[in-house]
Amino acid sequence: MGRHTCLYGLHVALGARMVDFGGWDMPVAYGSQIEEHQAVRQSAGVFDVSHMCIVDLSGARTRELLEQLLSNDIGRLTRDNTALYSCLLNDAAGIIDDLIAFWLGGDRFRLVVNAATRDKDIAWIGAHAERVDVKLLERRDLAMLAVQGPQARQRCAMLLSSESASAVMALAPFSGLAIGSWFVSRTGYSGEDGFEIMLPAGEAGVVWQRLNAAGVRSCGLGARDTLRLEAGLHLYGNDMDEQTHPLESGLGFTVAFDPPSRQFIGRKALQAIREHGSERRLVGLVLDERAVLRSHQRVVVPGIGEGEVTSGSFSPTLGRSIGYARVPRGVGERVQVQVRERLLPARVVRTPFVRHGRIMVPL
Repeated sequence: MGRHTCLYGLHVALGARMVDFGGWDMPVAYGSQIEEHQAVRQSAGVFDVSHMCIVDLSGARTRELLEQLLSNDIGRLTRDNTALYSCLLNDAAGIIDDLIAFWLGGDRFRLVVNAATRDKDIAWIGAHAERVDVKLLERRDLAMLAVQGPQARQRCAMLLSSESASAVMALAPFSGLAIGSWFVSRTGYSGEDGFEIMLPAGEAGVVWQRLNAAGVRSCGLGARDTLRLEAGLHLYGNDMDEQTHPLESGLGFTVAFDPPSRQFIGRKALQAIREHGSERRLVGLVLDERAVLRSHQRVVVPGIGEGEVTSGSFSPTLGRSIGYARVPRGVGERVQVQVRERLLPARVVRTPFVRHGRIMVPL
């Protein structure tokens, strides 16, 4: 039995099929996973992401701390309530976690980190924070709902007063806004627009039901995974971990080498890798035959070597199997993937596969 989010009882009452995910009992689907996926692509769906770990940091040296801890440059956040996506690296540039960092104003910052890595993240961040007298507060009192889809923002606005609704509808991507005890952000993990609502745990069930009443479909982890896969977004533990670095994980954009004076953890190792060129890279794959890509399948790169599928699934939008694979850097346009006893041809494509409902790769 894993840990429960505050909405566990509601999920069970709604008939969700529960699975273990990072030590949490989470809903994988409430019925048809494909219908939930399509609801997000076509209208709006709501996900319980309260298992994610919200950490608030405060203190005079918090920005200095994050300049050291994050691969991306926290200095890019020049306005209150803006956010950036980053990796948290060890000295060898292995990825401890990927996260979103918000500047809440003054010396206050908020990090949203992955559920499965929460304990090691808090230990790592906390050890560095203690040295510079930065206070770390894990917000176990908060739940988080992700509402995604082309109609998601309008449906969320229906929950708010006209003044608050106007304010959240004006939010730019990768920004947020405090509304009373709520914090509403616009980041996303589906390739569609939408909001994340961080709110007191005791209010989450009522808000979920109000969203359902407004036409927002309950969605589980199954749809969340196929949506993020189509959107070209990565999953910690599959596409990256402490044995991989950002430059071989499709995450080079999360590394800010400028300014040169910012000596973030992992910088020295990454600079050496960049100078010599990464031996591996993460690519998108489309399988044209009737089979399903899955993690850890062997990938043969003709004339060069081998790699491995890191994430894979059937894409409801493309109607075929897609995935990511870590392969030798000289990979061309075609590879072979071992599915059971067969080597099947697959195309190497640029991701995302789908963005805002539009298919981005040739079929």
